[in-house]
Amino acid sequence: MGNWVHVALIGVVVVVVVVRRLRGEPLNARDLFAPPVVLTALGLWALSQRHGLGAGDCGWIGAGAALGVALGALRGATIRVYERGGVLWQRYTGRTFLVAVVSLAAMAGFALLAERGGLAADARPVQLSIGVGFLGEALVVGYRGLAFGAPFAPERRGAKSPLGPDRFGR
Repeated sequence: MGNWVHVALIGVVVVVVVVRRLRGEPLNARDLFAPPVVLTALGLWALSQRHGLGAGDCGWIGAGAALGVALGALRGATIRVYERGGVLWQRYTGRTFLVAVVSLAAMAGFALLAERGGLAADARPVQLSIGVGFLGEALVVGYRGLAFGAPFAPERRGAKSPLGPDRFGR
């Protein structure tokens, strides 16, 4: 599969996730964690295909991943978590988008520094950058959901929540 196909697929996943969260959606563990885990795994796979990475390259990649998780966590702190219909819901806010813009600028600046520091451009997979950002967001939103006290929403197809039964015994 060509690189442009990967970028297009990633773009579609990101747009779907953002649109759903902008409208507000039930908060369940699968929808919260599946996109970042899949994107991060794809990014790590892309890195595994890149040969010749040295210790310095790995340092830049690790620092970029840590920055991505931190910025995602900051974004996660701006997401509205609330109860609706007896289960948790989440919704992006205006502050979420403001933090997203600042995060994009920070990550672009970091990428420029990494490139000037000698990291090859193809050693920074887009999937990994987006995945770790969404992972940081998911960790904070998941924690806030647990602290809220309401049950996570069950999956849409009638499946039970992977975090255990809700207050109705489902």
